[in-house]
Amino acid sequence: MIVVTNQIPIAKGREIDFEDRFRNRVHLVDQAPGFIRNEVHRPRPMRFDHESGQFVDDPTAEGYYEVKTWWRSMDDFVAWTRSDAFAEAHANQPPKEMFRGPSKLDVHEVFLSTDAEDEQPN
Repeated sequence: MIVVTNQIPIAKGREIDFEDRFRNRVHLVDQAPGFIRNEVHRPRPMRFDHESGQFVDDPTAEGYYEVKTWWRSMDDFVAWTRSDAFAEAHANQPPKEMFRGPSKLDVHEVFLSTDAEDEQPN
């Protein structure tokens, strides 16, 4: 299994527009062979305050939205990116002003999971 993460820097004041795009998406990826699930993570910039021993909001930090998709294999993900459905899902690009910089794509292979359904009997 692989997890593909797209870190997306959204411009201040455009967060609701970005989130609405995902709420209203056409769900084409959901039917792609090998697709497992999709998550969109909202940034919550925080830091650990050693003096108080607490996590506190950090208004100076710039967080990233993360769009994560889980795939059965890298081949399944690559097939999705080459599909007509992928082109259709990405045809209506948001305005450049929605972003404060370029996105960053990371791919990770899952070698261990603590999900209950993945646990092996003793």
